Amino acid sequence: MEMLNWKKLVAEFFGTLILVVVAVGVATESFGFKLFGLSFSAGVVTTALAFGLVLGALAYAIGPISGCHVNPAVTLGFIATARMKLGEGIAYIVAQLLGAIAGAYLLYAMMNTSPKYSKSKVGLGADGWGAASHLHISEGGAFLIEVVLTAVFVMVVLFATHKAAIQGAAGVAIGFGLVVVHLIGIPLTGTSVNPARSLGPALVLGGTALSQVWLFLVAPLVGALVAAIIHWLIADNSKDVTVDTPAPAPAAS
Repeated sequence: MEMLNWKKLVAEFFGTLILVVVAVGVATESFGFKLFGLSFSAGVVTTALAFGLVLGALAYAIGPISGCHVNPAVTLGFIATARMKLGEGIAYIVAQLLGAIAGAYLLYAMMNTSPKYSKSKVGLGADGWGAASHLHISEGGAFLIEVVLTAVFVMVVLFATHKAAIQGAAGVAIGFGLVVVHLIGIPLTGTSVNPARSLGPALVLGGTALSQVWLFLVAPLVGALVAAIIHWLIADNSKDVTVDTPAPAPAAS
């Protein structure tokens, strides 16, 4: 594997790690610790903004290197629309999963330095259904929700990075897209739309989070395929190219 590809994989590893540490960290503080006396609604908004802002920042930071997928569902969307080769996509997904796991254990180590932290009571921003859902969504409902929300998010990524899209605006559009799906999804499932983001905390927590994580691995991938089909149906595919960068290219000097 050539050096450029290694740089891409390292960028995806650290990008996903940062997403988990920062955004899942905010979710843990908002709903586990309930810092600053945040109401549930305020916690939803705070967490949604954390996910969107950190992804937007990462898009401009590592986008020119790897494209800043930091999400296996996004990578699958690019593979399914023939905008990324299968082998490179698989390598991306492995790097993302490893980054998320490392990020989750790092976040746990950080949180565990507080005497107020308890893994069983505070958790680690895991997703779930039934008793693990704020609205006690059913298993089937959680699957449907994750498919729909992931399809919406991956569609935003695919169209925002389309050759015909407004150049330089992809990072903003993708960041806001993630905010929007979290605003509706947090009370329902906690919002995954990213198998890597769900796997890391589930491995740390074990128990219910780990037993339910299969849904948050499978449903987002199904949603990504739905998004890819919709993109193929309505996008001008003549403007598509095989690319690996869903983030805006650096400005010319």
